[in-house]
Amino acid sequence: MKKLKIKINGKDYLTDPGQTVLEVAKKNGIDIPALCFHPDFPVKGNCRVCSVEVKGYKRLVPSCATTVCDCMEVRTETERVKKARNMNLELIFAEHIEKCPNCIWRFQCPLLGAVKKYGVKLTRFRDRKGARKIYKFRNAVEIDGSQCIDCKNCVEACAMQQNIHYLKFAGKGSRQEIVPRQNEGFKCILCGQCALHCPVSAAQEQSEIAAVEKLLARKKVNRATHPRLRQGLRRGEAAAYKDKEILVAQFAPSVRVTIGEDFKMPYGKDTSGKITAALRQLGFDYVFDINFGADLTTIIEAEELLERIKDKKATRPMFTSCCPGWVNYVELLHPELIPHLATTRSPHIHLAGAVKTFWAKKMKIDPKNIKLVSIMPCTAKKYEAVRPEMKVDGRQVIDQVLTTRELSFLLKKNNIDLARLKPRETDDPLGRFSGAAALFGGSGGVMESALRTADFLACGPKAKLCRAKIDYNEARGLAGIKTAVVDIAGSKVRIAVVNGIGNIDPIIADLNKFDYIEVMACRGGCIGGGGQPIPTTDEIRAQRQQTLYQIDFAKKGFRRSYENKGVLEVIDWIKKNKLEKKVLFTKYHKRNY
Repeated sequence: MKKLKIKINGKDYLTDPGQTVLEVAKKNGIDIPALCFHPDFPVKGNCRVCSVEVKGYKRLVPSCATTVCDCMEVRTETERVKKARNMNLELIFAEHIEKCPNCIWRFQCPLLGAVKKYGVKLTRFRDRKGARKIYKFRNAVEIDGSQCIDCKNCVEACAMQQNIHYLKFAGKGSRQEIVPRQNEGFKCILCGQCALHCPVSAAQEQSEIAAVEKLLARKKVNRATHPRLRQGLRRGEAAAYKDKEILVAQFAPSVRVTIGEDFKMPYGKDTSGKITAALRQLGFDYVFDINFGADLTTIIEAEELLERIKDKKATRPMFTSCCPGWVNYVELLHPELIPHLATTRSPHIHLAGAVKTFWAKKMKIDPKNIKLVSIMPCTAKKYEAVRPEMKVDGRQVIDQVLTTRELSFLLKKNNIDLARLKPRETDDPLGRFSGAAALFGGSGGVMESALRTADFLACGPKAKLCRAKIDYNEARGLAGIKTAVVDIAGSKVRIAVVNGIGNIDPIIADLNKFDYIEVMACRGGCIGGGGQPIPTTDEIRAQRQQTLYQIDFAKKGFRRSYENKGVLEVIDWIKKNKLEKKVLFTKYHKRNY
């Protein structure tokens, strides 16, 4: 394919046909501010902040919507461009009520950054959206109309990507705003893709930062009163726990390959040890890895899958239930599919349940004194954590859920630079994990992890002879739908992996073609979750997922969940104490909200 020649600010560049001026600029390190543009959606050219001057054109053009042609000459910093750009930024701020002190984008807001960089004055135009409503969806997501800049990304994420259509435009002209389709039969599945694609945080997670800060503040007071408390906790002395609040943090498989981006680290960088160090520096007494919970989930789910395959009367296909956005979708929009959902709890619920039963007993701690914060890539996990079905002995196993973005904000607020921290190990005995566990962070990972263990369990006494396959490449990648027939101990199992809820319809239409189906509501799975760093694009998703594969491969002889002796010990303890129904399994039901 013949390359095109383009000149930007007097310098020549070669590019492929079909690319826009903005794409070429970004690829070559040329900064052009852009707010409404996102590669997941068609170009809209709404904000006009990315306008540039092209030789031969009478008017300025939006670089996001202008396709490169051969010998095009572009200038990004002429007086016309600067004047127009600053005016557009002023007008945008007139429809964006600044709530910077409590905004999780305070430290990396592209809008605020552009204003500072270009010296824009913000007082010439009257704010026109101050009276707009804030719409809250359960305890997970919210849309603040007073901050919306009308880029339409949230509507497109909900409709074009997710095929949910819960958000719509209401009103006309200057009164147009984005509102939920309440009482119209549409339901929000709390996936948070609206927030992931919002350039100004008008759509965002409902923050639990203040609640976590209260926990940390109380802990700080306790340590000041009892200076030897921390030493006692680290040594495991039972007396140290008596009547003391113990703070525990746990972080998800995908968070380790995404949060570094908020600290200018490369896309997909594994920051496991640095996250542990950061959480300890914040004040948490113990830090556990939800990869341990992923191994636990894998074993329980693989057992459930084999039971359904062996029982001809069992409901098939079996759907994974690790993704709460997908579970919400089933309960709200397709309740007829509820019997197909695995009854296995998700990894962060599994691990939290183990912390407040097995670990609490081992450490001689009253579970009511354990406060557990889960760091997740997902907004829907906030709702999952408060579901009554997830309680153990009447108590929530997870006290607070922070998204990746919320943890980034909390670290920056406390002047903790993740990139500079020396890595530390998570705590035993709930920190060791297999390579399969790491795969949970990306599309196809739950499927591949479960198949590895199912193959071993199905082989029985001859497992060492027949469990040769480890890599199930059929489940990998970012295709919208992946299907295959795999061999499990001599039996043919028909599988499907659905990458993004917007791709589910063809699978629902042909359920009888499959035995086991993984569904992740967000594109890319958890690496593209609604609480992940912004921007998140397919290129970035691919780099994040590749690191998960590398973590798995680096485990060498420890790539199967059933090889995790710590998890087997926890499962045995739970079964001996007859806690399976409370800690390992759950139920789902039709909902109407």
